[in-house]
Amino acid sequence: MRDDAKAQRKAQIEAAAYDLLAEKGFQNMSMLAVAKAAKASNETLYRWYGDKVGLFQALIETNADRVADRLTDRLTDATDPKSALTDLGPNLLAMLLSDRAVALNQAAASDATGTLGKVLAEQGRGKVFPLIVDLFKRLTDNKVLTGHPVDLATLYVDLLVGDLQIRRATGALGPLTDSVMTDRAQKAEARLMTLAGVS
Repeated sequence: MRDDAKAQRKAQIEAAAYDLLAEKGFQNMSMLAVAKAAKASNETLYRWYGDKVGLFQALIETNADRVADRLTDRLTDATDPKSALTDLGPNLLAMLLSDRAVALNQAAASDATGTLGKVLAEQGRGKVFPLIVDLFKRLTDNKVLTGHPVDLATLYVDLLVGDLQIRRATGALGPLTDSVMTDRAQKAEARLMTLAGVS
């Protein structure tokens, strides 16, 4: 199978997996159900992903790559780090609180082996967080903020996200509107500037 055809087929399989995850949950879905929904063979799924946990590892990695690519594009397009920070907030929230991200968090929470939780943490911390740290390095280099970039990035993400991910994953909170996410991002940035801004 050609690389582009295989990538398209994987995208169909992974879309079917997300649909079934939303409908049945991680514990109650099967590789066979995913294969049927994607009109693929069960053998193909096992060959490409190994098992159900392997399939969800692939979903997590693909989602982390997508988030990292989008953040890279947005952060490299912005020449001014302060405007990049303003742009980062609502976009990061939209990615972290998307239906797919919520589904992956729910799957990780219901995986008794803990494997998915570890992959989720590794991918988020390994691919996405360093991009945020790079921005905060630019902000400290440009004397917008004072402090260590890793500490500042951690503080900012805490201020921005708080408990929203867990509340979305448990169903205690529905999807946020763009205006709510923008308002939250503005407040997080203002609080960060109060705590660490260069006067």
